[in-house]
Amino acid sequence: MRKYTIILEPDEEEGGYTVVVPALPGCVTQGRSVAECIDRASEAIAGYLESLRAAGEQIPEELEHAQAITIEVPA
Repeated sequence: MRKYTIILEPDEEEGGYTVVVPALPGCVTQGRSVAECIDRASEAIAGYLESLRAAGEQIPEELEHAQAITIEVPA
């Protein structure tokens, strides 16, 4: 088993979220709920890793997890 961080970015135009996997460039999906995002991210990651295996490429490991920090700045 491998662990990857997923980032859910709210999609204000379409609703739901865009999901990115920072450790896997180009691995992106979408979902309407957090649960759907997790399911779709799992599927997208599995497909991404399978394509790397098929191409004989190395599977990236996420050694440090991405962090999201909210800060306040003057407007």
